[in-house]
Amino acid sequence: MSDPAPDTLQLTGTGRLRNFIGIDGLPRAILEEILDTAASFVDVGDRAIKKVPLLRGKTVINLFFEASTRTRTTFELAAKRLSADVLNMDIARSSTSKGESLMDMLRNLEAMSADMFIVRHGDSGAAHYIARHATPDVAIINAGDGRHAHPTQAMLDMYTIRHYKGRFEGLKVAIIGDILHSRVARSQIHALNILGAEEVRVVAPKTLLPVDIESLGVTVCTDLSQGLRGADVVIALRLQKERMDSALLPSESEFFRLYGLTNDRLRAAHPDAIVMHPGPINRGVEIASEVADGERSVILHQVTFGIAVRMAVMSMCMSGRETERDDSLTPERPHATTR
Repeated sequence: MSDPAPDTLQLTGTGRLRNFIGIDGLPRAILEEILDTAASFVDVGDRAIKKVPLLRGKTVINLFFEASTRTRTTFELAAKRLSADVLNMDIARSSTSKGESLMDMLRNLEAMSADMFIVRHGDSGAAHYIARHATPDVAIINAGDGRHAHPTQAMLDMYTIRHYKGRFEGLKVAIIGDILHSRVARSQIHALNILGAEEVRVVAPKTLLPVDIESLGVTVCTDLSQGLRGADVVIALRLQKERMDSALLPSESEFFRLYGLTNDRLRAAHPDAIVMHPGPINRGVEIASEVADGERSVILHQVTFGIAVRMAVMSMCMSGRETERDDSLTPERPHATTR
């Protein structure tokens, strides 16, 4: 079987990161580089001066067409810790809400010499579209698009798993909840399979499972105890309350009765299993407080690691682009001629 074609939208000609739109199709080496680079940034938040100069003089613009306090805040902190100038666009009050097209807005921001757009959008494929049409001088990072992908969330989850487990080989990971609508779950599945996890399980009622989910390389479980059996990592997903109105589930209490994480149910998992959640948490819906605040929970550490992972992605994208630009400006050496 031939190797897959390189992802030229995300990678430079020499295989370095230039945009970060999704995880599917990226080589394992890039994911490991993100994790290793993030490890070098984790202690920056503990310093008296919480900054490194890697993006000094660069302008990062947060384009959040969809609300997200946690993701936007961690991206802003990450950019500032890299010494970048940061602009948060208030999209609800911007010209796009007054009829200006998305491309017109992007062109105007590009004219202000922006270096990076952090894009969150409710439509699947929005970040990919922007990366296709933005000037090559601007790096694009996907902060979540529709039901498609949330790659930096998945990578901070991978960092958390590696931090506590030290490896991916041999691990059984159970992802529980609304798989159907979760961009986080899709990115997690891709990342876990690329990094070599032994088994990725998705655990949910049939109404919250995509019809083709097996094609992503997962084990499907509709019974929680079966899905938790022997799991080394348990990831609960946020149950979006708006789904209650679409008759996909009878009620929040019914979901918690069948799929909510409690200490009793976690006894089926490996004794050293860790519990994760991308947030925000619905206590008493997908997870009990005794679990969210318990000794197995690493949820708050995920938030801390998220800043370092986003610093890593931003610095790698900028470095990859600058190397690509420098290479394009270097004149070719003339071929030696024989006499």
